[in-house]
Amino acid sequence: MANHKSAQKRIRSNDAKRLRNKYQHKTTRNAVRKLRSLSEKNEAETLLPQVVAMLDKLAKNNVIHKNKAANLKSGLQLKINKL
Repeated sequence: MANHKSAQKRIRSNDAKRLRNKYQHKTTRNAVRKLRSLSEKNEAETLLPQVVAMLDKLAKNNVIHKNKAANLKSGLQLKINKL
């Protein structure tokens, strides 16, 4: 365990950030899965902006790489266009 107050605080804040990132990442992955499983174009088009916003937020906070977010968004848009 760390001896300095600042190191102890850093450990606590890192744990809080890790849990928040984990929750947001899992929620986004579930939203992407849900969007991919939809078969109606209207539903998919209403859900797409929310999922895109979630992916952009993860990329902005460096939870996922920006290129991965772009690839996911592109693939989802292609799938919706085929519906």
